[in-house]
Amino acid sequence: MHTGELLRVEQMYRADALAVAAGVPGIVLMERAGDAVTDAVRRRWTPRPALILCGPGNNGGDGFVIARLLAEAGWPVRVALLGSRDRLAGDAAENAARWSGALLPLAPEAVEGAELIVDAIFGAGLARPVEGVAAATLAAARDRAVPVVAVDVPSGVHGDTGAVSGTAIRADLTVTFFRPKPGHLLFPGRELCGELVVAGIGIPASVLSALAPDTWENTPDLWGGGYPWPSHASHKYTRGHALIAGGSHRTGAARLAARAAMRAGAGLVTIAADPSVVPIYATALAGALVEPVADANAFRALLQDARRNAVLVGPGGGTDRRTRDHVLDALAAGRRMVLDADAITVFRDEPQALFGAIARTPTVLTPHDGEFGRLFPDLQGDRLGRARAGSRRSGAVVVLKGPDTVVAAPDGRAAINANAPPDLATGGTGDVLAGFVVALLAQGMRAFEAACAGVWLHGAAAAAFGPGLIAEDLPDRLPAVLAKLKHQRNSALTRI
Repeated sequence: MHTGELLRVEQMYRADALAVAAGVPGIVLMERAGDAVTDAVRRRWTPRPALILCGPGNNGGDGFVIARLLAEAGWPVRVALLGSRDRLAGDAAENAARWSGALLPLAPEAVEGAELIVDAIFGAGLARPVEGVAAATLAAARDRAVPVVAVDVPSGVHGDTGAVSGTAIRADLTVTFFRPKPGHLLFPGRELCGELVVAGIGIPASVLSALAPDTWENTPDLWGGGYPWPSHASHKYTRGHALIAGGSHRTGAARLAARAAMRAGAGLVTIAADPSVVPIYATALAGALVEPVADANAFRALLQDARRNAVLVGPGGGTDRRTRDHVLDALAAGRRMVLDADAITVFRDEPQALFGAIARTPTVLTPHDGEFGRLFPDLQGDRLGRARAGSRRSGAVVVLKGPDTVVAAPDGRAAINANAPPDLATGGTGDVLAGFVVALLAQGMRAFEAACAGVWLHGAAAAAFGPGLIAEDLPDRLPAVLAKLKHQRNSALTRI
């Protein structure tokens, strides 16, 4: 059973080794892997001429198993091998010896006549670009426009990052084993994998304790146990009080965040705004409190009430001294914090001033790639690595937003979100996300779990609405998402 862990390539190698040490021979693991791919293929397609593209390593060994099992099931099968059979070693060589059917050199012309292609050339840990005859053969397979099935990952996609080295083609189906890897969820790998199947091959789940996973797919299994469902004894003060700094010129952002915070369960929501725009906020949000804040002293006065226990600064706030002061004052007061948009950008020239203040209180930063680059201009590389490095440096939980949003904690934990539809690519949705997260912080969730939950709920609400989504739709779609989540939780508790 897959419980959300994502394993790096090196961890998966260790999982295989631990399984072998526990008495499961490597040849058995390879046979089960090939059987899992064969089963997935036969469930989706009727028999047709199949071409298995095999590489020189264990992925190629899996490919020989698939070829043999498909042939035994009555499929017409050919194998195209990169390199020569006599250069194979170990379990791959043994399975190649068991294949008695057609064996061709891996080349573009091998794809002629194939009506299904299995890509078993390279695995998830490939350390060099896919080029030469392998790249040309994959290009020919793409041009063939027939179903493609990838073993573990599409050749050229790195399992840790989802990055493509050299070239890769999109698979219709990818079958991986035991646990997924980060690259299955990070773009462009996620898009290239097509449908992802995770197959058990006999590696015992007990090996996970030795592997110490620190990366997960972001699902309710990760944070649902700490979700702040209200009890019969709850009242508005026990459910937290979120304070949102409202901008003077772009008032829509804070209004979206406030409505989101109310829908996400904050007992009270206050918008602190310049007196000139108080009427705008007051008339737009009947359920929120609005406080006039003429200067930094007035904002500090609001923070003297300890019941205002979580603060959001940034949506529509402007990159001026006022926003900077609001951030530092709220952090100095020890409030749980969400910093979004302008509250991140305003520290682009003095990030250490922000990081030093964050050390005092749980904080969530919610940048998109551009805002992340303003705060961490020297951090390059893959999204997962950048988010982790930014979190360690800042001391905050970092939500690096995008189609494959990454949530990273200073202690090294990270989660990759996979439920967000492309409909979220519209203005204002980030403000709603910030509102969800600050509400969960106000209700007592820990920063990493609140960020993960907010991101997942955001994606689920968008998926529930579908095409035509605008930011205003998200908060009002949340109750149905929460009702379903609560029903699933109660059903699980009933079964215990």
